[in-house]
Amino acid sequence: MYDAVVVGARCAGASTAMLLARQGRRVLLVDRAPIPSDTMSTLFIRPPGVATLARWGVLDSVVESGCPALGTLSYDVGDVRLESRTPTMPGAGAAYAPRRHVLDHLLVEAAREAGADVVERASVHGLVRRGERVTGVQLADGEVHAHLVVGADGMRSRVASLVEAPLRVSDPLASCVYYSAWSGIRTDFGFHERPGSWIVRIPTHDDVTLVATYFLQQEFKRVRQDPLAAHLAAVERCAPDVYALVRDATRVDRIRGSGDQQNFFRQANGPGWALVGDAGHHLDSITASGITNAFHQADFLAAALDGVDLADAVATDEATGRFAGRRDQELAETYRGTLDLARLDLSAARVDILRAVSTSPELTSRYFAVVMGVLTHEEFFDDPDLLDLL
Repeated sequence: MYDAVVVGARCAGASTAMLLARQGRRVLLVDRAPIPSDTMSTLFIRPPGVATLARWGVLDSVVESGCPALGTLSYDVGDVRLESRTPTMPGAGAAYAPRRHVLDHLLVEAAREAGADVVERASVHGLVRRGERVTGVQLADGEVHAHLVVGADGMRSRVASLVEAPLRVSDPLASCVYYSAWSGIRTDFGFHERPGSWIVRIPTHDDVTLVATYFLQQEFKRVRQDPLAAHLAAVERCAPDVYALVRDATRVDRIRGSGDQQNFFRQANGPGWALVGDAGHHLDSITASGITNAFHQADFLAAALDGVDLADAVATDEATGRFAGRRDQELAETYRGTLDLARLDLSAARVDILRAVSTSPELTSRYFAVVMGVLTHEEFFDDPDLLDLL
């Protein structure tokens, strides 16, 4: 009998298992894939996510893995260029973009060290129930019983499907994305925007730089016919300086992409179950918020359950309800901002604001603090210096 079974051992699931195990609970972490394994991702961890890793005691391992610190960033939009140091906050002196097989493995090991049992290559075939209450999972070799089952198994969550978790918020697909990885490029973190296009460059482990191209969703059918050609053409058109680098560089992985970047909040809890990470909330990857959001959700759930006897069904469900409410409230602004950006509609008004911001190093730094989730939009627009420029 476990206190909690966590299904899915990536950012959200491994973090949740680690935090619950640190509370002294008996936790089982299961994943259908081998550990470690890679996955398609922007890789980027925003400063609040980096600060969370520092608080958890995992950031040093990320740094020691050879992941480069992203200390500067830039943004080209139309004829405007913004450059600044990466926004900092207590615990986060830089941003990082670790390869997922490295980051996920470090989090799984932290969960093991905290006392969680870890089983890989184990698919969940069904749920165990007592009446309407979920009381465990069915694996290939039998049933595992638990007071709480946490689904952290991605956008197409098996757990969410089995509990029939309804969508509470849902918005149409906005963009599609393709990623390439290149060796030997010397560049910092940054992004480039033109009407209908968004390009990101992200340095990661082993002297590799990830380049991502975002297209309008209605272009996916065309782009997928020859994704590499469309990818490189977009880079050449919108980020010619980056294209000059990749043209002579070595591509170290096949091009990967998706036209299924769903935008939703699912119901996050029910009798004996909860959903964290992409299982409960997914959004377009254009703002690279997914990993940081996963960390936040693990934190929210662990905080809500702290001190709760999971054998007490009423208290457990009340706690997961508090987690669900906090998740919806805390992640709403990032969700709305991501949807706005993912429509790839570069308005003249936004360019005018960015042109004004670019004239001031302090405002540029504050603008990037909003982009990275360190400041809210309200805090940024309340700045009297900005109002004087507009």
